[in-house]
Order: sequence, then C-alpha cells, then structure tokens
Amino acid sequence: MLDLRSDTVTQPTAAMRERMAAAPVGDDVFGDDPTINALQQRMADMTGKEAALLASSGTQTNLLALLSHCQRGEEYLVGQEYHTYRYEAGGAAVLGGIVPQPFEIEADGTLDLAAVEKRIKPNDPHFPITRLLALENTHTGKVIPAEYIAQARELVNRHQLQLHLDGARLFNAVVATGDSLHQHCAPFDSVSICFSKGLGTPIGSVLVGDRAFIERAHRWRKMLGGGMRQAGVIAAAMDYTLDHHVARLAEDHANAEALAAGLAQLPSLNVEPAQTNMVYINYPSAEVAQKVSAELRKMDIIVGSSQRLRLVTHLGIPSTSIPHLISAFSTALELA
Repeated sequence: MLDLRSDTVTQPTAAMRERMAAAPVGDDVFGDDPTINALQQRMADMTGKEAALLASSGTQTNLLALLSHCQRGEEYLVGQEYHTYRYEAGGAAVLGGIVPQPFEIEADGTLDLAAVEKRIKPNDPHFPITRLLALENTHTGKVIPAEYIAQARELVNRHQLQLHLDGARLFNAVVATGDSLHQHCAPFDSVSICFSKGLGTPIGSVLVGDRAFIERAHRWRKMLGGGMRQAGVIAAAMDYTLDHHVARLAEDHANAEALAAGLAQLPSLNVEPAQTNMVYINYPSAEVAQKVSAELRKMDIIVGSSQRLRLVTHLGIPSTSIPHLISAFSTALELA
C-alpha cells in the first residue's frame, strides 16, 4: 500500500521500535523520566534555546505557545491557511480567549508584512492587544526565506511583539537549505517542532523557547491534560529519528521532484512544481479527481479526492515506487 495523503501516515521502523522498547523511563509529571529529560535538553541545544518541552502533537505545542504568549483578549497575527489558525479547531480562541487576526498568504507562503503592520492594534481599549506574530515553515512544502524571517523579526521588535514559528516540517527546510536547525530557530521566541510527519515517529512534538516561557507552557500542558507518565518510549523514538531520519528527508524531496516531473507529462493534469516533499496537482474537475482516487485505491494507492490535490512523499514511499505511481496515475486518468 502506497499512501500519499500525508507524511503523518508513516510507520515506526523496526529499529525505532527497538529503541523505544529499550528506553529507560520514569514519571515525567514528576520530572523523573531520563529519556524525556535528555531529549528536551538535546532539542534545546540543537535549537539554541534555553529549554524544551515534550507534548503529544504539533497542535498541542502550538496551542501551548499561543496560551503562553497571549492572555485573554489579546491577539495573534497569522496566515489564513496556517495550521495555527485553520487546522487547530480554534483552540486558542476557545481555550485561551485569544483573538486571531488572519491574513491572506502570498504565493511563496509568506505574509505581506506591510499589511501585517497595518493591523497591529494601537493602545486603545476598543481593540484587542496585539502580542504575537505566528509564522509557518515550511508552508505547503515551501521554505520561507531567511531574509523574510529577518524582516519579520525586525517588525516584531519595532512593535515589541513576540514571534512564534509552527515548524511542523522545519527539518525539511533544514535539509533543503543546508542551514542548521539553530539558524532556522534563532529569530523566533518560540518554535513548535513536530516529529510525527517526515521524521516518521508515531507521536510527539517539542516546543522550545526561553526558560520562563517553557515554565508557563509546562503549566498549560498540565492544565490541558497533557502531562504524561512513562513517556520516555515516545522520546526514544524522537531521539532515534534525530540520529537516523533527518538526512534522509533529502530522498523525499528528490522523490517529490521525480513524481512531479513524471505527472507533468500526463494529459489533463496541471502539476505545480514540487516543494520539498509535496506535489500539488490540479484535475480538470472535481468529478475526475474523485474517479482517479477510486481507481488508484483499487491499485493499493491512497490519495485524496479534491480537485487540487496534495501528494506527499515520505519514509513509506521508496524511490523505486515513483515510476509505478506515475504509471498508475496514467491508467487511472484514462479510466476516469
């Protein structure tokens, strides 16, 4: 079975399972789990931050960040299609009383900083208090340029705001640019890094920032029911993937390029250039999209059924499968 819906569908490898099974554990609510403590210190060191906190998901680490940066009645500035606004069920508003100020996203995945600056609220009791700008890297597979992030840092400095990054696929940006994780994280006050996407762990995300910020996040995690006990088995998988699955992301990027190039040769498909591990294709109609999805499923290939469709390469899509995928799409299009 080849599943291109997302890089979240990856399975833990046998070696990862061995590392998990052998992990020394303790009660993390008491701070006693040595594997978690070691992972958190490792991530703090790698990102150049003072501290790190393990959580179950990127949605949770993003929520912890928003709750730790903003009080009730304060706002964060964010992209309309960024995960922290569109795909996290409104948690910041529901649970924290935090007001989102969304913006349309530019073609390169950034926000128009001039438009952002215009929406920073003055000190007036009519308005929510602007506290935070939240960015995303990568966005739809696109790497956000370092020059842009530097400009965003200058903007928040001018207005005494904080800067958060949803780095769910930040390691893809690390591999694509050749810059270190430390360099990518340096401009931000907080960064959420998810391990259950391209890195292939079954669960786990880390939030990094200064010590006082992580202490606030730790309290919020407990309040939200996110405290875990012998969760060193999770941290062990995450530690394993840092050693073995980061550099191999380059294979996913190469596979996405090869897949895009092959699909671009098929009639009736509009294929957007591959971005890191993502390929977007556009069918001529929603009906064709649904028929192709159904035909591919018969060939043990799982994709979505939307007219503009995301295909994601990952640990479970070997390079040897790319010609087969292209051929299968060709057959499915003919049958559709």
